[in-house]
Amino acid sequence: MLRAFGLGAILFIFWLLLSGHYTPMLIGFGLGSSVLVVYLATRMDVVDHEGLPLQLGGRFWVYFPWLMKEIFIANVKVARIILSPKLPISPVVTHFRASQESDLGKAIYANSITLTPGTITTGIQGQDLEIHALTLKDIDGREEDEMDLRVRWVERGSKRDR
Repeated sequence: MLRAFGLGAILFIFWLLLSGHYTPMLIGFGLGSSVLVVYLATRMDVVDHEGLPLQLGGRFWVYFPWLMKEIFIANVKVARIILSPKLPISPVVTHFRASQESDLGKAIYANSITLTPGTITTGIQGQDLEIHALTLKDIDGREEDEMDLRVRWVERGSKRDR
């Protein structure tokens, strides 16, 4: 029930921010729409700890700026590869072991790798992630290890894991 209220609050606030109109009628439409979506989501049984991960708290918002920085750095590297014919392109597929315990943690880790230009997570089998990279240097392991530790911290919430 708490997750349903949380989902409703998030949807309504998001609707208000996107709407920009604060007349009683439009606020009523937004509230009604949010209630309808929460009702449908609850009936479909998708309001759970993975569909609405409130347990992550604010830890994800600490991780998010670091991820944006990594995405920017990777964009610059990929742009250099594309614009300079002298830089080698050597596509490679490798495997990394995820240390996350939950499916949500593994999904955050795999999606973070995929969001970083030059790398794509092509498959997950248990704790093993199959990664395709544009160059061998893109997957030297250092960035992935740091990302793994940060996602594990987001998932578990223990500062000692970070």
